[in-house]
Amino acid sequence: MNPAEPVLIYGLGRSGRGVARFLAAHGLRPDWLDARPGPDDDALIRDLHLPRGDVSRPYATVVAAPGVPIDHPDLETLRRGGAEIIGEVVLAARMRPQLPMVGVTGTAGKGSTTVLIAHLLRVCGLNALEGGNIDPPLLDVVDHAEVAVVELSSFQLERVPGLRLPVAVITNLGVDHLDRHRTVEAYHAAKLAITAGQEAGDVLVVPAGLNLATRAAVQPFDEAHLRLADGTEVMPVPELPDGIHPANAAAALLATEAMLRHLGRSADAGVLAAGLRSSRPVAGRFETVARVGGVQFIEDSIATRTIAVQAALQRATPPVVWLVGGRDKGAELEPLRRAAQGRVIRVIAFGEDGPALAAQLGLPFDPVGGTDGDDTMRRAARAGLDALPGHGTVLLAPIGTSFDQFRDYKARGDAFRRAAQALVPTEAPA
Repeated sequence: MNPAEPVLIYGLGRSGRGVARFLAAHGLRPDWLDARPGPDDDALIRDLHLPRGDVSRPYATVVAAPGVPIDHPDLETLRRGGAEIIGEVVLAARMRPQLPMVGVTGTAGKGSTTVLIAHLLRVCGLNALEGGNIDPPLLDVVDHAEVAVVELSSFQLERVPGLRLPVAVITNLGVDHLDRHRTVEAYHAAKLAITAGQEAGDVLVVPAGLNLATRAAVQPFDEAHLRLADGTEVMPVPELPDGIHPANAAAALLATEAMLRHLGRSADAGVLAAGLRSSRPVAGRFETVARVGGVQFIEDSIATRTIAVQAALQRATPPVVWLVGGRDKGAELEPLRRAAQGRVIRVIAFGEDGPALAAQLGLPFDPVGGTDGDDTMRRAARAGLDALPGHGTVLLAPIGTSFDQFRDYKARGDAFRRAAQALVPTEAPA
C-alpha cells in the first residue's frame, strides 16, 4: 500500500481498531468514520491522533468493517469517488504477501475448526496464530505469525477482491444471516468467495458430497474418519477429547496437512494424533458451565444458525429445557422443530423476539423478561432449572442474535454462565 495514498477506515469496533493499530504500526495514518464510535474507539482515535474522514473526499482505499453492509450508501458514494472497498483480510494479504494463510468459513463450526487448525500447526512446529472473525483481529497477529489461520464470516467474504488462499476450508453450508443477505443464494455466494481467487495447486477442504465450482484441488472430509489425504487413519473418532466435533477435527486434519505440504513439510500421523488428543474445545461452544444435581447447564450462545442449534439439540442430554431468544435474524425453524421432538420439554423465551420464535416452533414455552440482559439470564436460568424433574439439560442455544440486550454473543454467554453458577448450592460450613 502506497503511504501517499489516502486510506479510510469505515466502521471501527474490534475489526476497525485492529486495522488502525496495524496501519499506524506501519507508518500510515488513516482517516476514520463511524456513526457511533464507542469508548474504546474514542480512546484509540485519541491515542493514534487519527483524523475524521468524509465520504465526499477521494480515497484510494476504504477498509470497511464486516458489520457495514456491502451496499451501504456511504460505501456506494466512496466507490463512485474512485475508492476500492476492501476488508481487513485483503489488507493483511497485501501488506504481508509472503504470509501463508488458511481461510476457514462455514455456517457452523468455523471458529472451532480455525482454532484446531492453528493448534495442530503449532504441534507440528510452526508458529501458527488464529484471528479474523474470532479474537483477535487478523491484523493483530500477522506481524507475529509464520502461518495465519483466519476465520472468515460471510460479511468479511463480501469484500475480498483478489484474495488467494493456498488452503481454504468450508465446514458446511446451511442457512444464516438472511437479515443481511436476504436470500440463501446470496449468503452461499458470499461464503463461496473464499475459493474465488484460488488457483490450481491450492486446496479447498469441503464436506464429502458438497460439489462446488473451483479451480483448487478439492479435498473432501468425512466426520466418520479422521484421516489424511492418502487415507491414512490418524486416530479413531471415539478417542477425540470431549467437546471436539468429529467434523471439525476431520476438516482440520486435511487443512493442516495441506498447509504443511504447501510449506514443503510432511505430515506425521502420530504427531497429529497427539495434537488432536491435546486439543481443547473453544470456550462458549456447547460448554457445560454448571451442574445442579442431575441438571447440566450448557452454554452455546453462539448457536444462532439453524445447523448449529440443531447440533446442540441433538447433543444435549434429554429432557431439555431450551432457552430461545434475542433478535430474530431469519433462521430456518422447521429443522429445529423436528430436532426438538421427543427431547425438549419446554422452551424459555427471552429477549426481543424470544416469544415470537418460540411460538413459531410450536413448543410449550414460558416468556421471561428482566431489567437488563443479566437479570434476564438469571430469570431464564432459574426458570429452566424449575422446569426440569431434577435431571436433564438447560440449554442456551438461542437462535436469535445477542444485540437486543448484549454487546455480543460472548457477553450473553457470560451472563448465562454467571446465572447458572449462582444456582449451584454452596456447602454448609461444617
